[in-house]
Amino acid sequence: MKDNSKYFLGIFFVLISAVTFSAKAVFVKLAYLSPVDSITLLTLRMLFAFPFFASVVFYNRKKLSSLDLKKKDWFIIFLMGVAGYYLASLFDFIGLQYVTAGMERLILFVYPTLVVLLSRIFLKNKIGKNEFLSLVLTYSGILFVFYTADNKTNRDTLKGAAFIFACAFTYAVYFIGTEKLTPKLGSVLFASLALSISSIAVFIHFFIVKSTEDLNLPPRVYYLSIAMAIVSTVIPVFFAAEGIRLVGAGRAAIVGSIGPVSTIILGYFFLNEIISPSQGIGTLLVLAGVLIISVKKKTTWIFSLS
Repeated sequence: MKDNSKYFLGIFFVLISAVTFSAKAVFVKLAYLSPVDSITLLTLRMLFAFPFFASVVFYNRKKLSSLDLKKKDWFIIFLMGVAGYYLASLFDFIGLQYVTAGMERLILFVYPTLVVLLSRIFLKNKIGKNEFLSLVLTYSGILFVFYTADNKTNRDTLKGAAFIFACAFTYAVYFIGTEKLTPKLGSVLFASLALSISSIAVFIHFFIVKSTEDLNLPPRVYYLSIAMAIVSTVIPVFFAAEGIRLVGAGRAAIVGSIGPVSTIILGYFFLNEIISPSQGIGTLLVLAGVLIISVKKKTTWIFSLS
């Protein structure tokens, strides 16, 4: 009975993590209804999320000292924090100025397949039958959505899709670069370190191109930024880690696949985004493709992109 309780609690944590993270695009799109640009909005998100992740790093400072991390390890952590979270988030926020929340989540969801391709190119890992099938299904789904998008696939949409794909690509690079350090540090501590570094990079970027006067924004932007930071950044990271610990990565991958569907539904109710039949078919193809490699390899890819 006790094991069943842990199992259902783990499923609940994973489900909450997937749904709350999928709400991020909706918060961003709602914020863009006010006069705010991508770097300012990203700065506010990280400003409110930073204390949580910095606290985790401070709390684990003794563990960090005992691990005796080398300069090379710290360089990788720094590089991945900048490349994986700072650049990925920046590309994501820019892209969301041009595409719907549903399309954003659909394109982002292909990044595990990018990990497979990059591993083949740089690490010489072989692409097996499951990986090949995953690639075919995933990119067929994306192409199907764009090919059947009537007249909505204009230049701005393609521009936004390119930025979202760049986000997925940079995060795929991040994932490959952190495979060795995550087992040593743990997913929560590693993510907290990377997000803390990413936050600092965002703050520096903001003060280079903006000024404090640009933070004079309507209250609703601040409310949405706080919600984005806590609901769609902090909660997914901690809940996913605990949920995966309780139920395992394979089961978590299946439950977490609700993410893109959740974004599409939230976009329909809060942003009046139309759910077309082609988008539904494309989403199913992408989900099937990603699940094939996520469950087969028992990875936690689909929860990492935050």
